[in-house]
Formats: sequence, C-alpha cells, structure tokens
Amino acid sequence: MLKATLKSLLSRKLRLTLSGLAVVLGVMFVSGAFVLTDTLQRSFDSLFSSVYSGIDVQVTKKPALTAAGFDGPDSQAATIPAAEVDKVKAVAGVAGVTANASTDGARVIGSDGKVVTTFGPPRLGENWVGETDTLKLREGRAPSADNEIVVNKALADAAKIKVGDDVGVLTLQPKKTFKLVGVFGYSGDRDSLGGALEVMFTTPVAQELMLGQPGVFSSIDVRAGPGVTPEQVRDRVTAALGDGYQVKTGKQLSDETSKDFQQGLGFFNNILLGFAGVALFVGTFLILNTFSIIVAQRTRELALMRALGGSRGQTLGSVLTEAVVIGLFGSLFGLAAGIGIGSLLALLFGNVTGVPLASIGVPAAAVISSFVVGMLVTIVAAIMPALRASRIAPIAALQEVATPDRPLTKLTVSGALVGAAGGTLLGLGLNGTGSDNTTLWLILGGVLITFIGIALLTPLLSRPIVGLLGRLFSWSVPGKLGRLNSGRNPRRTAITAAALMVGVALITGVNVIIASAKSSLSQQAEKDVTVDLIISGDGDQNGPATFDAAVMTAAAKIPGVSSSASEYWEYGQVGAERHSVSAVPDAAAWAGMFKLQAQQGVLQFTGKDQAILDPDTAKEHGLAVGQSVDMRFTHGDVHHVTVVGIYTKSNVAGGIIVSPDMIPDFRIQQPSWGYLKVAAGTAVAGVQQQVDALLKDNPEVSVANRAEYVAAQSAQFDQLLTMIQMLLALAILIAILGIINTLALSVLERTRELGLLRAVGMRRGQTMRMVTVEAVVISVFGGLLGVAVGVGLGSSVVQALKGDGITQLAFPWSQMATYLAYAALAGVIAAVLPSIRAARVNVLQAIAHD
Repeated sequence: MLKATLKSLLSRKLRLTLSGLAVVLGVMFVSGAFVLTDTLQRSFDSLFSSVYSGIDVQVTKKPALTAAGFDGPDSQAATIPAAEVDKVKAVAGVAGVTANASTDGARVIGSDGKVVTTFGPPRLGENWVGETDTLKLREGRAPSADNEIVVNKALADAAKIKVGDDVGVLTLQPKKTFKLVGVFGYSGDRDSLGGALEVMFTTPVAQELMLGQPGVFSSIDVRAGPGVTPEQVRDRVTAALGDGYQVKTGKQLSDETSKDFQQGLGFFNNILLGFAGVALFVGTFLILNTFSIIVAQRTRELALMRALGGSRGQTLGSVLTEAVVIGLFGSLFGLAAGIGIGSLLALLFGNVTGVPLASIGVPAAAVISSFVVGMLVTIVAAIMPALRASRIAPIAALQEVATPDRPLTKLTVSGALVGAAGGTLLGLGLNGTGSDNTTLWLILGGVLITFIGIALLTPLLSRPIVGLLGRLFSWSVPGKLGRLNSGRNPRRTAITAAALMVGVALITGVNVIIASAKSSLSQQAEKDVTVDLIISGDGDQNGPATFDAAVMTAAAKIPGVSSSASEYWEYGQVGAERHSVSAVPDAAAWAGMFKLQAQQGVLQFTGKDQAILDPDTAKEHGLAVGQSVDMRFTHGDVHHVTVVGIYTKSNVAGGIIVSPDMIPDFRIQQPSWGYLKVAAGTAVAGVQQQVDALLKDNPEVSVANRAEYVAAQSAQFDQLLTMIQMLLALAILIAILGIINTLALSVLERTRELGLLRAVGMRRGQTMRMVTVEAVVISVFGGLLGVAVGVGLGSSVVQALKGDGITQLAFPWSQMATYLAYAALAGVIAAVLPSIRAARVNVLQAIAHD
C-alpha cells in the first residue's frame, strides 16, 4: 500500500508541486521572520558590546520622573552636577573618568535645507572629549570654539556637508549655525555606531543645547585601575554617590540594552508571524481542496485497493502519507526560501541603517517551527478528505467514476453555529470584555472562527451567486459551459473562493476602518475646529517637532490674523502615572479654537500651577474643580497643580492643559503647535505665505490650512494601509495558486469530457475561454465574499470605536470596486496554464481516457 501511494504521488508531479507551494510560501514567512530577527539580534549584541567595550563602569542620575512604566525620552533627561565628577575621580580604584553631555535630539540641516532623518537610530548631540582607541578624526580638527562642531562620517555623507561649511543645527533651542571643522569615524572603518548620526560641540555648548543647563552632564564613564574589577569600582562609586544615581558595569549596560532591543524585535517578529499565520490559514484551504479533488479522482483506485484487501486504516494512511510527504518537502523548501528572504531583509536593513551585520544564522526556532507548522497544516487539511476516502465502499465505488454530491444541510448548520460562536467572541473582544491580553485573543479568535464559519456556509451561497455571476458571461457557448462548470461542485468552488475571501476580507475590513477614521477626522475638523492655519511638524521618537516661539509672536502681528494660540508638549508625571501634558499661554483663545465649553469651572488661567482637563481625564485621575494633583516634568521641582476647569468632551482636543508658568520645566521649551484664525474677508492663502516665510529657520515644521492639515493626517492612514496590503499580498498569492490548482486538477478530472467537446466542434480558443470563465467566476465570487465579510468586520470595529472618536461609518467604494476588478484579473491569470493544458488535450486519447 505504501509503495502504491508513493508511486501514485510521484506520477502526479504537478499536483505535488502546486499543493506543496502553499506550504512553502507560508513556511517561508515563518522561518524568514526567525532568521531576520536572530540575525539582527546578534548584530546588535555585537554592536552594543563594541559601544560599551571601553567603559568599565558608567554613572547616570536616576530619572526625575519615576512614574510606573515611564520609558519616554524624559526618563533619560536627569543630569549630573559637575561637582559629582570630582567625587567619582576620588574613588579608590578609579583610573580615569570621562564626563559626557550627550542625548538624542540634535537635528542637522543638510545642504538641501532639509533636516537629516533616520529610520530609527538616534541623532545624538554630544560634547567632544577627544579621540579614543575606537574614535578617530578622519578630516579636519577638534572643535575649540563655541561656534564649531564635528560630525561623524555617516552624518557628513547624509547631509552632504564638508569641512569648512556653515551648518545649521536644531536642538532644545531654535536653529543655530556652526562651522564644521572635523569629521570622525570609528575603528573597523565604520562611519557610525549602529547608524547613529552624531554631532559634537564643545562641552559648554553641548550642556546648554542638549541638556538645557550649564555645568551638568548626562553620564560619567569610568575606567578601572589595574587589579580592580569593574564590579568593585561599581560598588565603591555607588557608596560614594548615594542612592540618587545608577552605577552599572559596561557588561550590564550591554546586556540591558540588548534585552530592550530584543523585546522590540519580539514585537516585530510577532507581526511577521501573524501575517504568516494568515498565509498558512489560506494555504489550508488550498491543501484541503487539493486532497478533496484527489480523493474524488482516485475513487476507483482507492476502491480497487479496498477490493484487493486494503483496510480502511490503510486507505486513510495512504492519503495521510501523501500529506506527510507534501508537508515534509514543503517545509524543507519553505525553510530554505525563508533563510534566503530573511538574509535579504537583514542585508537591506544593514544597508539602510549602517549597522554591521553578524553572519546569517539559522536558529533552532526557525527549523523547528518550519517543520512543525508545515507538517501540521498539511496533515490537518488532509484529515477530512482522508476520512472520506476511508469510507469508500469497494463495490459501490467500482461502479461509479465519482462520488455523488452530498446534501449541504449538515455543513450549513455547522457553519451557522461556528459563525455565531465566532461573532460572539468578536463582539466580546470589541466591547472590551476582560483584560487587555484577553481582549486581543478574543478578537483574534473571533475573527478566525468567524472565517471558518463563513467558509462552511460558502457552499450554500455558491450555487445561486455563482449562477448569477456566470450569466454575465453566458452570451456564448464557452461562457455558458464555464458558468455550469463553476457551479457543478459547490463544495469545491466554495473552498477555492474562501481562500481568496480571507485576504480580501482582511484588506477590505482595514480599509473600512481607515476610511471611517478619515471621514470622522474630516467631519470633526469641519464641525469643531475654527482654526484657519496650523503650524506643526511630524516629529520623531522624542516627541513632536518644535519651532521658535518668536514665530508665533510675529505671526500674531500679520494683518488679518484675528486670534492665535500656541501649544507646548511634554511627558510628565501626574500623580503616580505617566501622562502627556500640554501647556498653552492663552487657554481661552486655545479653547475657542476648538469650540470647547466649560463643563465645570473656567477655561482660563488666573495664576500659577493651574490646569484644565477633559471629563475623561478628570474621571481617570479622580479630580474635580478645586482639587490638586502633583505634577513633575523633566526639570524643576514638583508642582502642586490646581484644577480650575473641566471642558466638554471633544474628539479634536483633550488631555491635561497646564498654565504657561510650567513651560520652563519642560524638556523642550518651544511650541509644538501653533493655531491662527484669520479675520473674515482676509485671504487665508496670503496669510499662509507670510507665515511660511517666518518658518525659514524651522525646517521641521510647516504651515497648512485646515483642509491640508487633515489631508496630511489622513495620509498616515494610507501608509498603514499600504503596509498591510503588502503583507497580505502573500495570502492573496496563495489563494490564486488555489484557483490554479483547482482548475488544473479539474481539467485532469474532465479529460474525457474535454475530448468529447473538442470532438463535437469546440475549438481550442473556445476551450480556453470556457476554463477562463470558470476561473473568473470563482475568483469574483471569492472577491465578493471577501468584500462583504470585510465590510461586516470593519463596520463592527467602527461601531466599537465610536467612543474613541471614529464616529462616521464610511465605505471605500472605489477601493472595493478595485478589489473586485483585481479578483477578476486574478481569475484570468490563474486560468492561463490550466486553459492551455485543456486546449492541448489530444481528442482521441481524451475520448478513450478512463
């Protein structure tokens, strides 16, 4: 029986290839994710080890902000007084110290007038402390005057600047211009460490511009003397400085930084594995359909085996053996393809960021997951067809070429029950039942089970819908035959279409959510915002972009500007929690910009240490008008802030707004947003041009009218949609392979029928059109199902997010029409090879085929 199974399998190489390809593509995503993250992790482990190799011990100040979970840029902003450097020098066993004034946030303006950006690595502003074993000047000299800087080679290349150029730099203060006097690099011919862009000033300038205070440092690097271990020096320095400082060895720093990066990589890895799961889920439909067709085609063969003495167990084993072989080879080739894809993505990452890559490795997780996932998916998909094969009655099957179509009652009832269960789980998840982790699993489980339920209901829907779609092509004999072929086996058509449905449904659902968010944003801006011009920028991981406060002063004096307001942003500690906080110099003007009304108290500041809140934030912190809460920011002491007003709930403004006396304690004491109202009868475009001229020294920000600002915010949603579409393209590709597979096996199954059609006069071109119509009808049916299910899922999510500002349900009609057009095109593409094969059928041999 085993020999017969293997011989049958090898005699059908096309079937083996198409079935295994779905496994290959899904496994490729899984193994590629593990190879990529493992390579990047080892690369950064090596990088961090190199960065801290010259440091025996490092001293930093404990963050001023101690709220639970605080991991923003402010958590690293605590500074060390210069007097503490002498204390460290005096510690026994310390051979030398280097005091650093360094932090992220130095943005260099390139030769093109634009700020140089990165894809994640920091833009460091530091004090020049001299050359070291790893850092060497390659051009020019060290900075000696306060108007001089040096930069690393990576930054010089990115900004297209050279020694002798005047260079603009944005820091905690507005743009300042420096003379570039040197370019440095690192040992090993490295232009940067991990892609970081570095600009170095004299120490007083670095302290003022990067740390915001003279005479302070961000860290102290310590070198241990001969015969003293880093751990001994760490303990002695800790005893000398007290509990207000963090003292760690270089190895501790390397390990902790690597661990933090590993957590970020883990999140990225989970995203890739999630999309791999979608691809494998779609691949399950393909494999299930393949084995269903195989069992139908081998009915006589399997029945003959039974008649010759084969047991049901042997028949079951025969089909599962074929599944194991396909899963094994699919996993093997998928692993190889994943290694290639992971290596390619790692090399791309290294080229973009400048991180020196470690050797490409294949972790055990990649190998184990590839074979476990590939084998499991294939065997699970083959179980039902295998059970069906084992139930074939020897005598009855020998009398019939194919098994008769069975009633859909049980399948329909099962689909309704499973779909209801999935919908219930999805509803519980969207309504926020349970903890955060539970909610996520409820939503994911609900979507998965809902898809399975819909797939089970699809055969019931296929006959009427496919029949209706087929009538569009029934104007010719090939079209009529293609329509009849697509509807002759509802189960087969449904499974093939369901594979395409999953990918289209997910893309459509996301599109509905994004379209609704964009529509809600536009309507809310039109309804609740009276601002005519908005000054803002994109920002980075350190917070929103900022600009010179003098711009707002000048803009308010432009003829035709009737009102202005500015907003400063900061992360602060509110009570015991981390919270985003904004400060506005004129609260009444700011509130008027967003049509905010006082629900309690007043919306203006009459003294120091005051705040106004939205009702949700007030409820979250248990605050009412007249009550106080402690707030602390990057600099300064604790503020005992009194709530003077609570404003009505709004979808365009919210959070904690504090009085302007607290701005000096913010990390960056420049506004992040500026709002201008233009008087009636004044051209907004004319005022916008004048404001734009004021921003010439603030290249990170721009001025936009209300419509332009909304469009810019909406563009971020489009980028998210594009990324999701690219990741789900693999699932769509597998679905198209499913259509090809189904048609190819169907053509083989209908060899005799095709021969008869050709014998009675059907031409090759007509045969190809017949197969193409069948493919297009199936793919459009899958596209329609996907759009319908996606609309349902997206609408459910929008309904659940009404309280979060998505108040309008909008449907992306043009995109949905595009998806259907692409589905039809996919059908045409999928039909190419099967239709050619059908057209080349030898008429005489086909008629004699049994």
